[in-house]
Amino acid sequence: MTVAQERLTSFAHGGGCACKIPPGELEEAVKGLTGQSGPDVLVGLDDGDDASAVRVRDDLAVLSTADFFTPVVDDAYDWGRIAAANALSDIYAMGGTPVTAINLVGWPREKLPMELLTEVLRGGLDVAAQAKCPVAGGHSIDDPEPKYGMAVTGIAHPDQLMRNDAAEVGLPLTLTKPIGVGILNNRHKQTGEYFDDAVATMTELNAEAARAALAAGVRAATDVTGFGLLGHLFKMCRASGVGAVIDAAAVPRLGGVDDSIAAGYVSGGTRRNLDWVRPSLTADDSVTEDELFLLADAQTSGGLLVVGEIPGQPVIGEIVVGSGVHVR
Repeated sequence: MTVAQERLTSFAHGGGCACKIPPGELEEAVKGLTGQSGPDVLVGLDDGDDASAVRVRDDLAVLSTADFFTPVVDDAYDWGRIAAANALSDIYAMGGTPVTAINLVGWPREKLPMELLTEVLRGGLDVAAQAKCPVAGGHSIDDPEPKYGMAVTGIAHPDQLMRNDAAEVGLPLTLTKPIGVGILNNRHKQTGEYFDDAVATMTELNAEAARAALAAGVRAATDVTGFGLLGHLFKMCRASGVGAVIDAAAVPRLGGVDDSIAAGYVSGGTRRNLDWVRPSLTADDSVTEDELFLLADAQTSGGLLVVGEIPGQPVIGEIVVGSGVHVR
């Protein structure tokens, strides 16, 4: 058995963040665990934000998150890079700076060679190094399905957190990465086709986008991952008590996505995302079902969805009075 012979995605029932537990099922499972708050718990479980935030000093909050998933691409090194960028993104989405990480690994040691795992870990280490975030340990288990990610600790000023419950009416919505990676990853899993642009966007850190958002005074943001653009926007609107309007034509998308949707490469996770938000979703008659699939596409290591405007980044909609999401 050689490294070159292995298609990592063939060992996974789903790919990347598309293998998340569906949002409705997850919320039902954790609904009794909310309310664990105190004066120093700035962000907890209640609104499903990207990371927890606990104040340890008046000028310092500690952020904590964990994220791992099954292979999203066949190249082990790329999978490691993508998983690390995705885990680090939760810290950036809160306006924080990552300071340390540990690896989380599940590996089918009797089915996949350990040199593949070395490549996965090397990819994660390289991206963490770009973030200037030391990887200082980890935990592994023998698992029939390969999984990799990180638990990340970060820091931020308590008064400068970006949260998903702070969206304000009248502000624009900015998206910092194109969407469609879930659809392209599903096509890659089924056909072996490799999409350079998808890998490039998934391995790009959200560090610069977060810095630009903080410099612009942004106080509400989230990253777009497994629940799709519509799902994460709906969660933000619900937490903030507002509504949102999305201009579908303004949302940046990766090349090849439209053809891939038409060819049927829409993952089950994306379909579940759309089903979950549909009760709170309205759309103009001109908006097609394929466009809604794209907006609900389960992203892996997606961009930041920012309430505010970042120079050079596309504005895709606005926050409005009301509830739910309208697509025009």
